[in-house]
Amino acid sequence: MLDVKVIKQALEQLEEERRIPKEKIIDAIEQSLAAAYKKEYGKRGQIVRAKFDLETGVTEFFQIKKVVDDTMVYMAAEGEEETVERPEGDERVRFNEEHHIMLEDAQKIKKDIDLDEEIVFPLESKEDFGRIAAQTAKQVIIQRIREAERSSIIDEYGAREGEVISGTVQKIERGILYVDFNRATGMLPFEEQIPGEHYHRGDRIRAYLYSVDETPRGVAIRLSRTHPKFIEKLFELEVPELASGAVAIKAIAREAGSRSKVAVMSNDSHVDPTGAFVGQRGVRVTTVTNELGGEKIDIIEWSEDPTTFVAKSLSPAKVLDITIDENEHKASIQVAEDQLSLAIGKGGQNVRLAAKLTGWRIDIKGVAGEAVEGITETIEDNDEGYVSLKDLKEVETVEEVVEEKAEEVTE
Repeated sequence: MLDVKVIKQALEQLEEERRIPKEKIIDAIEQSLAAAYKKEYGKRGQIVRAKFDLETGVTEFFQIKKVVDDTMVYMAAEGEEETVERPEGDERVRFNEEHHIMLEDAQKIKKDIDLDEEIVFPLESKEDFGRIAAQTAKQVIIQRIREAERSSIIDEYGAREGEVISGTVQKIERGILYVDFNRATGMLPFEEQIPGEHYHRGDRIRAYLYSVDETPRGVAIRLSRTHPKFIEKLFELEVPELASGAVAIKAIAREAGSRSKVAVMSNDSHVDPTGAFVGQRGVRVTTVTNELGGEKIDIIEWSEDPTTFVAKSLSPAKVLDITIDENEHKASIQVAEDQLSLAIGKGGQNVRLAAKLTGWRIDIKGVAGEAVEGITETIEDNDEGYVSLKDLKEVETVEEVVEEKAEEVTE
């Protein structure tokens, strides 16, 4: 007889530490005992099941037989081998008295029984199992507990797909970060890491959980810090208006580790969407930026009007004129010469992100005749730190101011 007290303690520990329900562990115990019984005392083809009573520690064993008829099985001739092929189209299986029971015989035991149902026969209880049977029982219970734990992890983390989760860097192998979540381990591949970030064993890390899959090697929890949704989920943690639905994110264009553009809108006329995301003195967007290792984030107000939306998407550059071609899905932009490098961005990044954010092909041209007007506008916006009158005094021409400031922006 099994030690009930020890088993109960083990069940409580497994349920608390690995979150495996008691019922699944008891089922694993019953399957292991049934396997041991069959190994020691069973016959070929026999189906054995066990019923374990957690209160008394007593185990009952049963033989299961499936109810069949002549359309489902055939009776083998005396001496006929099991490997004999049946006529083409005959899908019946060979009758095994340890596995099957004919319908007419089953109805003598239970009148209302039907085909494919099971009939149960009690077996003599046994408590003594040989070494091989005991080893079989051990293997079965270990396997079933692993399966139960795997199922529990899939249920828990599968429900958290699309969330930001925190863990500790367990190890780093071939550029892959393995992140420990106490009862599970996630993988952060090199291509899903933000360029320039470096981690060491024991570091805390937050990442976006985008996939939970069951593989032959166990549960694969896949993480990302470059996924556009990572930014959205970080903002959800910082912007209460986003979590409540007062504001929403319409689109995200991202080059991880460098720059992102986020198109936002308001569902409440009393709430300014850009202000909600930026926060007082920029505290909200700064918090997200710091989590992303200093990645710059442009908050763009979304608009149904493509002309307005495309123009805003090129921020911080100022657009002079825009022409929309619906047929080619192209936007032709004109900016002052001093704004051209700002609109394009370093390596074309600004216009590339704007095109990705809006879904429009964008062509930008500088207008030389507007250069002076552009300088006038930036002088008026002096409190934002673009060009001051002092700048104009220290250079010989307006063109030098334009060139100098354009270089600073793109650095």
